[in-house]
Amino acid sequence: MSGSMEFLLWTKGPMFNIAIAIFAIGLLVRIAEIFVLGRKKNFAEARAGEWGPGFRTMLTRTVADPGTFQRAPFNVVVGWVWHIGFLIALLLFLPHIALIESLTGLSWPALPNPVISLVTSVTLVALIATLVHRMTHPVKKRISTVEDYVVWAVVFAVVLTGWLAYYRLVNPYPLVLGMHILSAEIMLILLPFTKLTHIFTTFIARWYNGAAFGRKGVQS
Repeated sequence: MSGSMEFLLWTKGPMFNIAIAIFAIGLLVRIAEIFVLGRKKNFAEARAGEWGPGFRTMLTRTVADPGTFQRAPFNVVVGWVWHIGFLIALLLFLPHIALIESLTGLSWPALPNPVISLVTSVTLVALIATLVHRMTHPVKKRISTVEDYVVWAVVFAVVLTGWLAYYRLVNPYPLVLGMHILSAEIMLILLPFTKLTHIFTTFIARWYNGAAFGRKGVQS
């Protein structure tokens, strides 16, 4: 058996199990920590309910308000492009759906491969534009941390290796496929311990904010 095939089997087997375990335990701890910390008891009389405003804020804060768009149109447009592109490639590519089905039993229709290819290419360009903007914008450059660049690199590696594997631009093929799987596993391992956690915690935070405003009878 060639070294590239052994590498691929390792990423699909032992390394995959390790990554899933670290991801699941780490994320469970992070989310449990959020709910255990909770909020201080509010003794003020509630003027309105919390659930409705909480869910409404989850939706409204997902779309940038006109003021935010006017102040930072690049952040809004390019951020949406690569986030949506990443999710489309992750959730609507047939091999990814097959993997999810093997783990959860859930499946859904896939998009045609040419569509996924186009979306992935656009996502790569948007990610590169994001990095250039971060490194050249005076404020972003100053406030960026090592973690910001590590997170970008991991996400970019996942998309790039997937694109390379799709077009079989690296030989032998098992090597590039293994690289794609390994980069995804590294992302899973880092997710609970970096800013990538916002994939799950953003909506929790938005609900809390909306619920707090709703209790006070204030429009969020």
